[in-house]
Amino acid sequence: MARIGLWLLGGFLALVGLALGLGGGWLIQLGGSPYYLITGLGCVASGVLICRGKRSGVWIYLAVLAGTIAWAFWEVGADFWQLLPRVGGPLAIGIYMLMPWVQRPLGGGTSPAAPGRKGRSTAAAVMAVAGVAALGGAGWLAFGHVALSAQDQAATAAPIGAGGDDWPEFGRTASATRYSPASQITPENVDRLTVAWTYRTGDIAANYPATKSAFMFEATPIKVGDSLIFCTPHDIVISLDADTGKERWRHDPKANDSGVAMLVCRGVSYFEAQEPVADCPRRVLVATIDGRMIALDADSGQRCQSFGRNGEISLLDGLGPVTPGFQYATSPATIIGNAAVIGGFVLDGVATDLPSGVVRAFDARNGKFLWAWDIGRPEGAGALKPGEIFTPGTPNAWTLFSADPKLGLVYVPTGNSTPDFFGGTRTAAADRYSSSVVALDAATGAARWSFQTVHHDLWDYDVGSQPVLVDLPVGGQIVPALIQPTKHGEVYLLDRRNGKPLATVEERPAPQGDIPGERYSPTQPWSTGMPSFTPPPLTEANMWGATPLDQLWCRIQFRQMDYQGKYTPPSVRRTLQYPGNFGVIDWGSVAVDEGRGLMVVNTSYMPLTVRLVPRAEADRLMAASAGNGHKGLSPQRGTPYAVDFAPFLSPLGLPCNAPPWGKLAAVDLKSRKLVWETTLGTTQDHAPLGIAVPGVFNLGGAAVTKGGVSFIAATIDNYLRAFDTRTGKELWKGRLPAGGQASPLTYTSGRTGKQYVVIAAGGHGFMGTTPGDHVVAYALPD
Repeated sequence: MARIGLWLLGGFLALVGLALGLGGGWLIQLGGSPYYLITGLGCVASGVLICRGKRSGVWIYLAVLAGTIAWAFWEVGADFWQLLPRVGGPLAIGIYMLMPWVQRPLGGGTSPAAPGRKGRSTAAAVMAVAGVAALGGAGWLAFGHVALSAQDQAATAAPIGAGGDDWPEFGRTASATRYSPASQITPENVDRLTVAWTYRTGDIAANYPATKSAFMFEATPIKVGDSLIFCTPHDIVISLDADTGKERWRHDPKANDSGVAMLVCRGVSYFEAQEPVADCPRRVLVATIDGRMIALDADSGQRCQSFGRNGEISLLDGLGPVTPGFQYATSPATIIGNAAVIGGFVLDGVATDLPSGVVRAFDARNGKFLWAWDIGRPEGAGALKPGEIFTPGTPNAWTLFSADPKLGLVYVPTGNSTPDFFGGTRTAAADRYSSSVVALDAATGAARWSFQTVHHDLWDYDVGSQPVLVDLPVGGQIVPALIQPTKHGEVYLLDRRNGKPLATVEERPAPQGDIPGERYSPTQPWSTGMPSFTPPPLTEANMWGATPLDQLWCRIQFRQMDYQGKYTPPSVRRTLQYPGNFGVIDWGSVAVDEGRGLMVVNTSYMPLTVRLVPRAEADRLMAASAGNGHKGLSPQRGTPYAVDFAPFLSPLGLPCNAPPWGKLAAVDLKSRKLVWETTLGTTQDHAPLGIAVPGVFNLGGAAVTKGGVSFIAATIDNYLRAFDTRTGKELWKGRLPAGGQASPLTYTSGRTGKQYVVIAAGGHGFMGTTPGDHVVAYALPD
């Protein structure tokens, strides 16, 4: 039996060594690290000798282990989560080799050894203990340390706001700071929060798992008076008592979800008439996935008959033929005066002739068309003539807008003209307004100014974040400012009157590609006057994996791809895009503590692999899939290339880039300096055995309070968390029944004086978080 054990151990080492050696040789040919070849040869030699019962095999392996530990610390320092896959497995094998059942058949025994052998055994034990201690020390640093750099509070003038403690818009106010004046919950008592009530919408029971991959409960309820009102992924609008969570009314529009790739309704809009109207002086507007806008009485949920026909208007009018699921609204309309301004999502990657990305305004009182911003039509052209349609294939505006009623401007973040990864067919107008923030005149729809965050975007870096409006001291004066976060990690600070940068923006040279028919911007704008959340460029040493083998696989893949930094142009050769189109900062945007002048930012870091597929090859692949679509392939019809893109993952499905993959940070808007940064969330709900690697992908945003607490869920683990806004210390976390890929809100009850924190917990099909249809409220105990 002892010999069988040696054969198993030695055979395992030899096989692992063979894989490491072969892969390591390949990696060297690609210009990579020689470590894996050297280690592989050492493991093969060790394994063969152990199979033969030679004690020297143990010493060879221990030498390999010593080299591994030294190499790992040299390459990544004391970063525990990078050390663990490099050192953890090899160290466990080394400790196993020192066990009596291995040592006896090798002639080690457990009885007193000869002086020389005893010294060697002691040395081996010391080496093992040192390795464990080193790894443990790195672990202690990883789990016990948070990077904090508290600064003095900095004042900022109050932005555009709503009175009282309501939360009547997605970002609480038209300025979208997500700041609440609620102060009952503080850093000192937040750890006492408990569930106050939970509500189930019933949406998931009726529609899951048929819509499993597309189901995304991203809604942030609005609070008006003593009601909370929100929409489900199927556009069912529900009103709850804000204190008890009891349902007051619901309206099911029976939205047709056929063809819809993403079932999303991020929220509803609230409009209160300032002059007499026929009905519904307080009304709620919801845009549906099948192309309608519906007006409901905020008090009863009944349709407002004065709005359109039977309380609804069509958002498909003027778009021409629309394939179901190719164009629909996912975000609520922005209310400014009597206008409800709305854009729409256009399905990525399909073709050049998809419906228009037009932004339109409708009268919130009666549903009548007011104006349209369509870059293919002259400004002020008015309503369409019979037979006309809005310009197909223009940049869309799918996310949330903000507004400044004093300036009469609506701020619209834009995406790309479809498709995303080839731009040779785009017009000059599309290139001018894509991946930008555009200020539209709220009365006419005319573009007052625009600022572009990516020139000729070939990376799907559409601007997903809602602009945030604040008034800041600049040059001794209070200036109306706009904060525009982006998917690629830059945060631009602009004068919201004219779009001019208030913090330095530097045009830097960008890599150039070689695709026929494509054009490339010679420069790209970097926001050097604000802290950047663009991650450092990846290197081979940043490759990660659960074991040395899948880490080696990631290194080989990294070396094989074309990678020239953030703006690596797509190619027929596979390229690495980092950050990927998932975005560093997406529709969750940022939150601003208005009293402390701190901007709270949550970020994600996921690389993407991209390959342009020539049309003939793409057609063959699509045909071979019997019309069901080739996995990962977007057709990009109307261009010479389809595109094949996917997250950069190891064969085990783990990210190839090292953690942390998600962070939370704060920026002082007065000094424009990073105040603190820490990891956000863990892999607890996704990793084997519940291993909690800190810092994970997240989607959603934060809410900040006068009480000094920032609340955020968003992560792939099912928690709502509270952080000290001033220092970044995690103060509390509450377990959610499902994924919290939504932004929370918080408010103080006008009836009881109790502060509530509310979050939609329904999961996210594309992120693989736990599905649900819950709305959960937390409060301090009585």
